[in-house]
Amino acid sequence: MNARLAAGTATLLIIAALTGCGSAGSGSTEQSASPEPSSSSTPDGTASPSPTASPTPTTAPIALPTDCRAILSEDVLAQLDGIPLNDASLGPSGVGDDGTLTCIWRDPRADTTNLVTTISLMNRGPALDMLNALVTNEGFTCFAPDGGTRCEKTWQNEQYPVTDGRTLFWRDDILIDTRYSNLAPSGYTSSIIAHLFD
Repeated sequence: MNARLAAGTATLLIIAALTGCGSAGSGSTEQSASPEPSSSSTPDGTASPSPTASPTPTTAPIALPTDCRAILSEDVLAQLDGIPLNDASLGPSGVGDDGTLTCIWRDPRADTTNLVTTISLMNRGPALDMLNALVTNEGFTCFAPDGGTRCEKTWQNEQYPVTDGRTLFWRDDILIDTRYSNLAPSGYTSSIIAHLFD
């Protein structure tokens, strides 16, 4: 029963955030700005309280980025130093035909250590459906920082003694979707958000 209530609360938060009734303020969110495991998540998966509603002005569409390094701060790049980016042996990466940017941080010789981010266009309706499904079906926790909606979950890797996870951030029809295993630079997601929206 508690799990259903928690999922319902998180789902309502997503609905409020994506319909413009839950825009977050501009306060600091660095404690949850990286794709690494969140120590502040509650065991029952409840989300942070919904921020006060504020009107969102109509703005020009945000352009999708085209450079995986340019979207990251110097600090985050230093944490990724020595890790190959977009090695051809790992499959398609970089800018796709539809403008989607895929960034694969991984040494092809590594068994599991990797970080894969996809930045794509996604309208409000499909984003709402996807994020609600992650909350309801997979136990993700969502909250509303930086004027958008962020959902995340971590779990134990099935084969290795490392943490895997996924972090998603949606705002203004842009989806940042990061999946990672044993590689979670501090401030990674917030660095991308700052580059795209600030």
